[in-house]
Amino acid sequence: MSRVGRHDERVGAETSAQSVRTGARAGAAADRVEANVGAQPVIRVSAVLAVDDDGRLLVVRKRGTEIWMQPGGKPEPGETPAETLARELHEELGVRLDPDDLEPLGTFTTAAANEASTTLIADVFRARIEHPVVADAEIDAVTWMHPAEFANHQLAPLITQHMLALMPDSGEQ
Repeated sequence: MSRVGRHDERVGAETSAQSVRTGARAGAAADRVEANVGAQPVIRVSAVLAVDDDGRLLVVRKRGTEIWMQPGGKPEPGETPAETLARELHEELGVRLDPDDLEPLGTFTTAAANEASTTLIADVFRARIEHPVVADAEIDAVTWMHPAEFANHQLAPLITQHMLALMPDSGEQ
């Protein structure tokens, strides 16, 4: 990761945590969900880290792709990151959660999963999601995947580079 990516991650985590704590909404400049940093496009999203009692991570695969990723998506103008995630979970999986029930874990910067040469900045929240979940909107498939299965699937860099460290130790389940 470049020096800029690490800097963005640190600054973004502080800004995101402050926004989540204060309920601040994105300003006009931040409402743009796609921007360019240098020559590389940037996508801003909110994503969920949902792990069930068996230590499995909730993952989705968008229609027309092969890569499994965390549920979530891009903000609408004026939404907080938590509001974005609550709306996306409802639209994509039929899950209803109150934004106040989402636990902020931080902001993470990595490569986008399905957009070549694009940086992803993700506000990630922990949430308890009960079964069942149903794929809807642009989601082609949804599953609960155990870390032991990860080697058999293509996973988004957000999962492999950042989320594994935040998952409960599957040996304690």
